[in-house]
This record gives sequence, structure tokens and C-alpha cells, in this order.
Amino acid sequence: MRFGRTLRESIYPPWKNKYVDYAKLKILLREDKYDDDDGPWTEEDENRFCDEIFNTQLEKVAEFQEETVSSLRDRIEAAFAKLKEMTPEDGSGPKRDVTNQHLEELEAELDAITNEISELQKFGNINYTAFLKIVKKHDRKRGGRYKVRPMMQLSLARRPFNSEQAYTPLLNKLSILYYAVRQQLDDSGEDASPPDLQSSSETHNGERYSAHKFWVHPDNLLEVKTHILRRLPALVYSEQSAKELDAAHDPTITSLYFDNDAFDLYTDKVNRQAPGASSFRVRWYGQLSAKSEINMEQKTIGDQGMSEERKLTLKEKYVQPFLDGEYQMDKAIQKLKRQSARSDEDIAAYKKTVDALQDFVRSKKLQPVLRANYFRSAFQKPADDRVRVSIDTEVAFVREDTLDRDRPCRDPHSWHRTDIDNRNLTYPFKDINQSEVSRFPYAILEIKLKEGVHRKRPVWVQDLMSSHLVHPVPRFSKFVHGVASLFEDYVNNLPFWLSDLEGDIRKDPHQAFEEEERRRCQRAEDEFAVGSFLGKRVMPPRGPSRSSPVSQSYLADRMAAESSARRSMPQTATVEENGESARRVERGDEGEEEEEEEEEEEEEEEEEEEDGSGRRRPKGYSSTLSSLVPNFSLSRYSRARHDRGPPLPEGVVEPAVWIKNMGELKIEPKVWLANERTFVKWQHISVLLGSLAVGLYSAAGSNTVATAMGVTYLLIAVFAGVWGYAMQRRRRRMIIERSGKDFDNMFGPIIVGVALLLALIFNLVFAYRRVSKKWREDNHQFSNFTMEQGAIGEEL
Repeated sequence: MRFGRTLRESIYPPWKNKYVDYAKLKILLREDKYDDDDGPWTEEDENRFCDEIFNTQLEKVAEFQEETVSSLRDRIEAAFAKLKEMTPEDGSGPKRDVTNQHLEELEAELDAITNEISELQKFGNINYTAFLKIVKKHDRKRGGRYKVRPMMQLSLARRPFNSEQAYTPLLNKLSILYYAVRQQLDDSGEDASPPDLQSSSETHNGERYSAHKFWVHPDNLLEVKTHILRRLPALVYSEQSAKELDAAHDPTITSLYFDNDAFDLYTDKVNRQAPGASSFRVRWYGQLSAKSEINMEQKTIGDQGMSEERKLTLKEKYVQPFLDGEYQMDKAIQKLKRQSARSDEDIAAYKKTVDALQDFVRSKKLQPVLRANYFRSAFQKPADDRVRVSIDTEVAFVREDTLDRDRPCRDPHSWHRTDIDNRNLTYPFKDINQSEVSRFPYAILEIKLKEGVHRKRPVWVQDLMSSHLVHPVPRFSKFVHGVASLFEDYVNNLPFWLSDLEGDIRKDPHQAFEEEERRRCQRAEDEFAVGSFLGKRVMPPRGPSRSSPVSQSYLADRMAAESSARRSMPQTATVEENGESARRVERGDEGEEEEEEEEEEEEEEEEEEEDGSGRRRPKGYSSTLSSLVPNFSLSRYSRARHDRGPPLPEGVVEPAVWIKNMGELKIEPKVWLANERTFVKWQHISVLLGSLAVGLYSAAGSNTVATAMGVTYLLIAVFAGVWGYAMQRRRRRMIIERSGKDFDNMFGPIIVGVALLLALIFNLVFAYRRVSKKWREDNHQFSNFTMEQGAIGEEL
């Protein structure tokens, strides 16, 4: 299907004039004409096209998206205010005059807002795809002199109308409102928490898991791994993967994704047409030539975003017959029947899985289109699957299709690429056509948490998910990303996260912490209002996480000050204690221990709060200097706490040797070459000065000044050579020891420079004195000669 038709069918009628005018851009691009039928593409044509797409169409779409998001935010705030109006001041539940009709009207308003957010997401998605499609046409047809796709990608990255982050705050607040209204309408009495719309749910062996996906920049990968390894041990997938790989490598995983010529599975997954959106893949560990077991998996999105899997294992020689429908897994079924431990229900379920997978492949006309290859590190406690973490690195996507009948990437009669598997090619796949490979620049982190009514997210997981080390990408899919990056000409919808690849996902730690603190406070206030509406008063947390990367922030200081002020008021002491008790029950033993530690630290700080004369200062006293400079304190406790830095998390011991200093030494060649280049420069200076010294000394003869200067320059040359060699050895040792010290040293260059300057000055002085002395001697001899000539004349 042509993209122009897809765009016309995707238009939301109320916003018809707000979409990109794709037809006009094609006319400006002369898409319907050939170069032979029209004049050449001039700079004026290029300026006209760029002005239209950047200054008119892009601005129109981005401005409408921002205005609509602002309008939706105002409507959500108005709905939240209406919910607060239904709550009495004592927070004992909704007012008596609030009827189901009021709640149903509020729910209808929430439904309207949700539908509009959904339409706005589709609006951003289709326009984002349209801009990339048209600039690709431009660069292909008119890009001989002008390339605008990089500029368009950068402009799209700066305008996040196709970014999930633009809708996250709206969805979070909507989820809380829905939770409050439906709890009252359903009157179920269930004590469940609001759903997390930024995660997907999966089912494994009857257990439900929430999956959270992130990108990790290579600069932060080691820190993320060490953060996880302090809490979870590394997991080995299977005996086979452990045998074929040494301890220095993680297991290699290859996933072969299937789709048809129209990419129906991809389209359903991108458009989130749940229920019913499915994906199909064949996966194995290690190299296929090692007789690895083949896992055939189908994942289907069910109701409420839940996903279910069908999976079976078979040998390599049966994969192609199974896909063709010729092999019905008869041997495996007979083996199950011979096993006494297997019941008839298990055998029937296995047959049903086999039939369902074959019917799905046959009905959808699926063929291999994409290979995803990556190294996986997994972390999980033995016999404890409450938290499961995996990190995929060196991710590469390879085309596996036969869409081009003249030049297929794979043998049409084979289910996989033999040119890769027979030669055991691995990342970065340099021995195949590079246009068929797409390498992902980041690592992929996935955290799966077991769901439950009374199960809470671990604190260290929450800290990692909200830290600057990871970039959240909800609902990220390797299959979707691989198709979008390698088959852009064959699909008409692109995922929202492509714009994030154009920027730097690294964040400033302080800024990331402040943003997360604001989100937590806002969410706590919302949950507090909802709890009052439901008659369940829940006090918001007093302060930020103790294990956060920033020890001081305005928000944390303000919250701590407000908390201290509340505790100092006698009339609110009872309410404070009740709120603390309720929160401790919710947080469990771990939260109770943290609160006790905080109270002990506060008491210790109050005891140590003395003035300069040793007298106890009254509570609430603050010196002028401390009020002007919040980080400065005369308290011995504050000074000691500031000196030792932020406290380490519970159970973490400061290491004697840093992890960065352990393991195999891997240093880039440019580091060694820079050190060697500096050494060669010093030797070059030494040779030049030595040559000058030898020349002066040889030509001096009886000239004492020239001899002395020759010796001086020779000494400077020797010092330069020795200094260069000493610094080369010192810096080499610093590189090997992974020292964090500075490599620069100004002592040697200053000595050489000053010595040369003094030598030149002395040389000038001695030369001047020598010339002056000779001039005086010549002048004296001339005077004596003149006097002698005068005396002879008088005698004559």
C-alpha cells in the first residue's frame, strides 16, 4: 500500500487540516515527473521545498500537538479538581450527595480524554512517518547536491510529538482517576494499586509479570551491571550455552522473526491493535552448527495489555518440515505418551500448541524476514523469580527476507541464512552486505517484576529505574525496531522511539534526580487525594530516597523543613504518628527500619546542634550564615556527615579495589600513541639542542664564550632527553595502573624554557661585553698611533 493512501485513511476528521500536506510536498518535489520531462532541480526549488517542509508543515504539526497536549492537561486537571470537590474535608470518602450519575459523568469525561490522547498518538505517529518518508524521497531523487534527512531527523528529535514521554504524565494521572472512579462504581472493595501504563504485562507458568524496558548508553553499562550484581547473581541459561562459551562472554542469542510480504504482524504491533496482535519467532542459543535446540515461540497480546506465549522445542532438521506443515511432531507426542508422568491433559495441550502454531504460520503466510543477534546477561536469585533482569548488548539486526526475487537475502527453500550460520558469523557481521545489517547503538535493559496485591517493587529497582543511568522506552520491541530500520520502504508506520536515537540519551545526574523527585511528589499528592476520596488517608512520603545519587536538593530541603515544622506542632503530633504508622504498614519492615534510622539521625543532629560557646541551641534556631548558605553548618554532626559524603545503601560495603581496576586491561591504541608521540617530541628537542651545542663547541676554538654556551646547551639537551624518558615511563605506569591523576606536568617544559631564555640572555651579555672590549682596545691603539705620528711630525 502506498503511504499517501495510508495517510488519507488515517486522518481523524476533526483534525483534517492539521496533518502534513503530503500531496503538496510531493508536487514541490516533482515526484510525478522525471528529470528528462522537466527542468533541472535548482537551488530555488530546493529552498522552496525546505521552506515548506520545515517552516510550514513541521511547525503546523508540532504547534497543534503542543496545543492539544496542553488542552488535554487542562481537562485532566479540571477532572481532578472535580474529584476533589466530591471529597469532604475529613477525607472519609465521597460526599453523601455524590451519586453514581456524577461518577459516570466523570468517567465519561475520562473516556473522552483517553480517546483523544489515543487519536493524538496516532496523529503524531503518522505525521512522523510522513516527514521521514518525504525527505527520504527527496534525498533519493534530489539528493545529489542536497541532503535534508539528517536535518529532519534532528528537527523531529527536538519536537517530541511522536515521543511516548509527551503523554506519560497524562496517562499516569488518568490511571489514578480511573482507579478512584471505578473503585466507587464497582464497589468491589479490592485494595489494589493504580495500574502502571508504562509497562507491559506477561504471563509465565501462570504467574503475571510487569515488564519494564530501558536503553543503556555504553558509558553507563558497567555501572548499571555493578548496581544489579550487588543484589542479584548472574544467571547461566543452560548447560549447552555454558559449555560452548567461556566465562568472559555472555551467551549469544539469535531470534529469527517471521512476517509476511505486507508486514501485517509488524503493523498490528506498531498500531497496538490489541487483542490479537501477535509475533512469531524462532530462537536458539549459541551457534546453530553446535546442534542447538530450536525454540519456536508465538506471543499474542490479550485483553488489558496482557501477553501470552505458545512455545515448543524441536530439532533443526524438523524446522523446515514443521513450517511447511509436513511434520506434526509425532515423535515428540509418542514420547510424551510413553512418559507415565504426563497426563492426557498435557498431551492434549501439547497437540493444541503444535496445531495452533502451524495454523498461525499457514494462515498468515509467514516467512523469515529479520534476524536479531545479541549477547545477553541475565540476573536472578536461585529459586526466586520475583525480580528478573536481562541486559542485551552488541545488538545487530540482519535481513533474512526474500522480498527482492532477483537478489534474495536468503535461499527461498531454506528457513535461515546459511551464509551466516554455516560460517558462524557473529557481531558485527562485516562479511555480509552492510546494507542488510543494522547495529543498535545502546544496550537493552529489561526488568520483570512479579505482580501481586501485597507485592511491592524493591527500593533498589525503583532507584535504578528512575536514575540517570537508564532511558525508559516503554513497549520497545526488537522485532519492530529491526523492521523499521531495515524495511522502511515496505512499511507505513514507524515506532515512536526512533526519534530518541537522534539525540544523546545520557542525562545529568542532578537534573534527573530533581525531575524524578518532582514526579514522585506530584504522584504522592494525587494518590493522597484519591485516598481521601476512597476514605483511605495515605500520607505522602516525607523525603527523597536515601540511596539517591544527589545528597542535596531544593525539593528535599523543602520537604524536610515542612516535615520538621509539622513535628514541632503539638496539635498535629497525633495525626503525624497515625500517618507514620499507616505508611510503615504499607512499606513493610524495610520501610520501618529506614524510618527509624531517619529518626535516630534527626535526634542525633538535634543533640549535636550547639553554638560556638558549647551551649545547646534551641530547636528551630538557625544562624545567619547557615540561612544564607544552606550547605554550610557549624554542627559537628553536619560537618562529619558532609565529609564522609552520602551514605551507602544498606548491605553495601565500600570496595578496597574499584571494579574499573579489575579484570583484563583494555586500553585504546591512541592512548599509547599519544604517550609515545610526546616522548618523540622531547627527543626531537633534545637532538636539536644537542646538535646546536656540538656545533658551537666545535667551532669555538679559543672563544671562551662559545665554548661555555656549547656546554650549556648540551646540558639543557641532556635534561630534555632524560625528562622526556622519565615522563614517558611515569605516564605508562599511570595508564597501566588506571590512575585517575592528571597526566600533564609543567615542571620540565618550564625548566627547559627558562634555561634557554637565560642562556640566550647570558650569551647576548657576554657577546656584547666582548665586542665592547674589542672596540675599546681598537680605539686605544688608534689613539696611540695618532700620537706617535704627531710626535714624529714635530721632530721633523
